[in-house]
Amino acid sequence: MSLDSLPIRIVCVRPLFGGNMGSICRAMQNSGLSELVLVSPAENMDQVELRKMALKAYPIYEQSRRVDRLEEAVADCGLVAMTSGVDGFYKQHATSPRELAPELLDAAARAPAAIVFGPEDKGLGNDELKLATHLVRIPSHSAYSSLNLSQSVMLLAHELYVASGEFEGPKEATPPATFEAKERLFDAWDQCMQDVGFCPNDKRPHMMMGLRRIFSRGELSENDVKILLGLARQCSWAAGKGPEKRKIPGSS
Repeated sequence: MSLDSLPIRIVCVRPLFGGNMGSICRAMQNSGLSELVLVSPAENMDQVELRKMALKAYPIYEQSRRVDRLEEAVADCGLVAMTSGVDGFYKQHATSPRELAPELLDAAARAPAAIVFGPEDKGLGNDELKLATHLVRIPSHSAYSSLNLSQSVMLLAHELYVASGEFEGPKEATPPATFEAKERLFDAWDQCMQDVGFCPNDKRPHMMMGLRRIFSRGELSENDVKILLGLARQCSWAAGKGPEKRKIPGSS
């Protein structure tokens, strides 16, 4: 699921600072979001700071929609999630960004959805929170639970992006090494320890058990085994005890 294909908007109510706004735009683009609505933004917002923090995401700000009232920003939305760090009896059912993300994605597949953030100085008021279908509380340490506005947007946007399943990390270039290949590797390292005099022969089986444990803590790929096998053989060659047929480095 691609976030840029879903009608998910970030709504900022009375934002004050250009640096934060630029960072919000960058966080949105990092996560595949592009629809930004500003409710009564400050007229004196620092545009230099905004551009500096947004960088290539500045077009999100240029294309943002301005409205005077929050009701206008969310009028066509089904799900309206609002962030709040203030405790209160009706806020006890607030969900976390991670819990919200799958539900928001599902709702956005059927109707526009919004995530609403309050101004930097006061956050959202009760008259605004009453419009929410969902309240969101970002987990944070009690020593300082208030988050910066752009950080809050980044956390929500990131959880949405992760939940979308759009990101795929790099994959190992070669398949896992076979049992037979790993045994050849262990034989080569056993021989290497003999050739370089790493330990007395009666201690070698114990050392080999240690090497086996080390090499077995993570999955070895075919490429991993080739590199380690080559290293062991080169050590044996450098010790003057490797196979005679092995070429000297740099020779033709």
